Amino acid sequence: MVIDEAAACPCGSGSAFGACCGPVIGGERPARSAEELMRSRYSAFAVGEAGHLLASWAQETRPRRLVLDGGERWLRLRVLGASHAPGSDTALVEFVAVSERAGVRSRLHELSRFVRRGGRWFYLDGGIDPS
Repeated sequence: MVIDEAAACPCGSGSAFGACCGPVIGGERPARSAEELMRSRYSAFAVGEAGHLLASWAQETRPRRLVLDGGERWLRLRVLGASHAPGSDTALVEFVAVSERAGVRSRLHELSRFVRRGGRWFYLDGGIDPS
């Protein structure tokens, strides 16, 4: 991973990478919530950290390997909402992410499902809004 720890975190939180998604991506600590895991996964796409994406993916839906598109640049993340009932081991996070490849911008609108197992959050799957 090549990113300055003092640089703004790609997730758009306003915090420095080293105080935000960096420790989650680096395995120094687990995500405290499904939203924090989703933000770290977005940041992992932005910095090209496929290992974190695979490690934070629920085993039953995780691909065997993941190849990131090095030509895609992630520009912006906006979290639209997150829901997690107290004591529940499931959560939903809705977000919009904007990326650019070869000068063409794309918008990804997803409602992601997360599960907590052994005290850790994992990405399960997501439904993409085709609009």
